[in-house]
Amino acid sequence: MFAVVNIAGQQFKVTENMKYYVPRLKAEPESEITFEEVLIFSDGKKTSIGTPTVKGMKVKAKVLEHVKDEKVIVFKKKRRKSYKVKNGHRQLLTRIEVTKIGKSKAAPKPKAEKVVEEKTEESN
Repeated sequence: MFAVVNIAGQQFKVTENMKYYVPRLKAEPESEITFEEVLIFSDGKKTSIGTPTVKGMKVKAKVLEHVKDEKVIVFKKKRRKSYKVKNGHRQLLTRIEVTKIGKSKAAPKPKAEKVVEEKTEESN
């Protein structure tokens, strides 16, 4: 069973009980987070493709920690011009563990009440 989920603008193919590094999320470590933008869902027998999302599907995950990725060096050089620039950065990431992929339980819809409008006659 797998799902393709949109997390912070990037698409990830996730399976249950697996750990992933995703762009930094605004969630505390050891907290639960739910992703409702499921683009594709497959249970091994049937594959559902969303238009744009699969209705009623969600992915639950647990935030494990916030970390920094390895340093990326950005080096620019123009030959014969004495131009060299060296920069770098470390991307901020969140490590999550996917706990459950499945349908969301929708709350029961309240019964619609009939609204009866009384007609009043106005005489002029």
